[in-house]
Amino acid sequence: MLHGRESLIRLIGKRRRAYSSLLARSLRSKDGSDYGDAMCVNSEDDPVTNDGVEVGNTRKRGSEACVEWVCCPVCAVSQCFSDACLANGKKKKLSQRTLLQVNFLSKSRQETCLIEANSPNMDKCEKELSEEKQLEFGSQTSILEVLDEDAVKRKAADPHIPSTFPSIIRSPRSDSCEDVDTKYVHTLETLIVGRRFHKKIELQPGGRVYVVRECQNVKDDNAIQVLSDHQGFRCSLGYLPRKLAKYLSPLIDYHHLKCEGSILSLPEHPLHDVPIKLFCKKVVRDGDIISGYQKDFELLWEKVLFANESAKSQPISIEKYQQNFRLMLEDVLDNHSHLFTNEEKCFIGSFSSLSDDAQRLLVRLYTRKGPWFRLSNISYKEISDLNAAIHELQMTSYLFSLGSGVQSFKYNMKEVLDVLTVSELQQISHQWLSKKGMHHRRKKEIIEFILSASKNGSCSAVLQKMVLEHAGKCVMISSAVDAILWRVQRLFFLNSEQDLSAFLLVDMGLIKFPEFTCTITQPIFKCRADLLEYEEAIEVAQIMDESIDQSDMEMSRRCIELSDNQMLANFSEEIMSPVSGTQLRFFHYFSAWWVYSKLLTLGVSLYEREHRYDDATRLLRQLLKRTICDSRRGYWTLRLSVDLEHLGYFNESLCVAEKGVGDPCIRAGSKMALQRRVLRLGRPPRRWKMPSYADTAMQKIKEVKIVGRPLNNETGLKSLFYGCDDELCEVEQLALQYYAEEGGGWLGIHSESGIWMTIFGLLMWDVIFSDVPNVFQSMFQVAPLDLLTDDFYVMRKSSIESLLQKIYEGMAEEMLITSWQLNKGTACHGVNWDRFPLSDLRAAVSCVGGRCLASLCRHLAMDYKSWSSGMPDLLLWRFRGGDMDGGEAKLVEVKGPRDRLSEQQRAWILTLMECGFDAEVCKVSPPPKS
Repeated sequence: MLHGRESLIRLIGKRRRAYSSLLARSLRSKDGSDYGDAMCVNSEDDPVTNDGVEVGNTRKRGSEACVEWVCCPVCAVSQCFSDACLANGKKKKLSQRTLLQVNFLSKSRQETCLIEANSPNMDKCEKELSEEKQLEFGSQTSILEVLDEDAVKRKAADPHIPSTFPSIIRSPRSDSCEDVDTKYVHTLETLIVGRRFHKKIELQPGGRVYVVRECQNVKDDNAIQVLSDHQGFRCSLGYLPRKLAKYLSPLIDYHHLKCEGSILSLPEHPLHDVPIKLFCKKVVRDGDIISGYQKDFELLWEKVLFANESAKSQPISIEKYQQNFRLMLEDVLDNHSHLFTNEEKCFIGSFSSLSDDAQRLLVRLYTRKGPWFRLSNISYKEISDLNAAIHELQMTSYLFSLGSGVQSFKYNMKEVLDVLTVSELQQISHQWLSKKGMHHRRKKEIIEFILSASKNGSCSAVLQKMVLEHAGKCVMISSAVDAILWRVQRLFFLNSEQDLSAFLLVDMGLIKFPEFTCTITQPIFKCRADLLEYEEAIEVAQIMDESIDQSDMEMSRRCIELSDNQMLANFSEEIMSPVSGTQLRFFHYFSAWWVYSKLLTLGVSLYEREHRYDDATRLLRQLLKRTICDSRRGYWTLRLSVDLEHLGYFNESLCVAEKGVGDPCIRAGSKMALQRRVLRLGRPPRRWKMPSYADTAMQKIKEVKIVGRPLNNETGLKSLFYGCDDELCEVEQLALQYYAEEGGGWLGIHSESGIWMTIFGLLMWDVIFSDVPNVFQSMFQVAPLDLLTDDFYVMRKSSIESLLQKIYEGMAEEMLITSWQLNKGTACHGVNWDRFPLSDLRAAVSCVGGRCLASLCRHLAMDYKSWSSGMPDLLLWRFRGGDMDGGEAKLVEVKGPRDRLSEQQRAWILTLMECGFDAEVCKVSPPPKS
């Protein structure tokens, strides 16, 4: 892959369905081509109408092959989980049927995100011990502190905030029993949820139910399970609603609250939520009232009651994905209203005025692939009247429709063909294009054949009529709505890699986001103009990405030149100079300049691949001139020096490399490469004096050579060897076997940089998620926005140095264990919970030693982006005489017969040696030929 392509793909994310900026559309229209290279049928001036509803003309949209809808094994609902999708490994499966099936509490950005009532890793025994301590001291202050009182107050003040308890029936509060010496009794009417995941046990009205805490639940630490007696056994019926359990679980854990009750009535469907009535009893112990124990209970019970009462303003039938979509819209309007026009804000606000069916249908369609959807393929059990919902969305301009008939239209023909099945496409091609020798069987090939034939003049009104008749009535989200929702989603997540499926991942327990405080003093986009420039640049990037996929070098070249012109016209050196005291570096990641610089970086790779070194050097000079402080300056400077050498300008190439060595923004592998380049090009007579870094750059690295039995020895293929057990293995596993036996009895793992990123994340957890203004702006972040910039260390210098001192003094293992126990399973950038067990992490930390580990962590804290890759393949350790307190470690970079060290790997090994690590290179080679 071209250098910079992967980064550009991550930046673009899900491709836009339509281009909204004039710049992107003019870029496409210069050669008269349409987006997607599809046939566009000429139309009349009158818009298409369907059932009397004006549809209008839509912009061109990209499309992909339709997929088969099958039953999802997780939710048992129709969803895109076909074999073809699973084989391709595409992410879009999660954006279909059961997307957004989650409850999320809408919180202010100034407050802690995703607060849980209890520690996420506190097991049952720990909870019991904690309970005993609480009873001993008679205080529940710690529990009350972690419950979000302000969120409750905000809900009471603003009824428009969506309720997070959609399935709870309103429950009047009953007076407690006056026998305070024995017990208090409270009644609570609620629901049993999650029935689809439990056995279909026959229920009876009035049947007895019990509730128990499920402390080990991987999805929710506060889970409360509902049980019932069935044939002599207690069987699970489901759970209490998540948000209710959040407040009720502390009462069960710490106040000995016992809850049991009965089933009020049966739902229409056996898997629907079951209404129940619970009787909650609490035994009062001696001294509770005096110590304030009873008062704490009453405060917590008020929160439980409010959780039930909050359901009154929310329809019981609301769907989770519908609720979360509204949460996203409201959050963006609250925090980014200055980026929308009054018309756009009114349009977004009008979503809440739609009927429930219309809201659900719009969210469902938006999370599907599209752009066109056949009405015959739209069916959702939660939408009671589909036709009415479609009509309402059409009248409010959310949807456009395409009806059958010979109507003239301005729609991308490829998109309309995409909704047809393979058999329908074959029928069209065989009837009207059989003379062309149509023998294709794949859907993509048939569509391309029809479009190609139409371009050659074979298309007629009859063909157009046939396509429309087969397609039937179809709907699509309007281009204007799609553009607004794309902008809303981007502002909500602040990246392109996350989408609405993040809610689903949380609900399924596949990911848990960390706790942090969102303190925002500066918006990401100061004004609407900045946002529009950024979106415009993203669209140009998408066009270039598509042109590379299609091997359209002419379009790629035009994108490169446009990006260069935009940089030259709109961004001066002053804008790109080192950041001022109030503006943090990560704000540049959300600027049009950042996107255009990525496009030019990719353009350099494209020009170099075609040996157009003059064009490549021109782009590199522009990037270096306009970008004073950027970590990519190292790559740009190195490529400029190399390309100048290709052109025969050896003296200029040497001067560029020498200047780059002194650039403070060039570090790690790039600096090492430039130093070695200066030493190679700077031989007499060009340079007579050796630079001061010559000895370091050319320092010899210890090598160990081992002989292996290769399976293959061909260039271009990954080397495979027979291991000690005669099983096939890669060079890293072969090296591990060598070091475990004749190499010295070492234990170890093939970890590369992964284990060190995990150790760094665990040791620095509190620093990473500390309260720093503006670095946390979304509840779905796994790291602060400034982690990959120099600001990360600058803004937290005192706390980082304090932790490094503790690591230096030998407290790293204790810190590691504590962080592991408190945060296990929580997502954090660089931390891999599944790959590295705690035992390996403890062994590594213990054997490496405090001094070496502190130096390594300091490098990562000061420049995480430059040093987060390129570490040696193997981490080895061994203990002296089996004593866990005394051990040693070794880091080994393994190289096969045709491999050599990269400059980043060389820089890391030399840095590790300077920090006191034992580091070496292991060369694996085949046996010599006889």
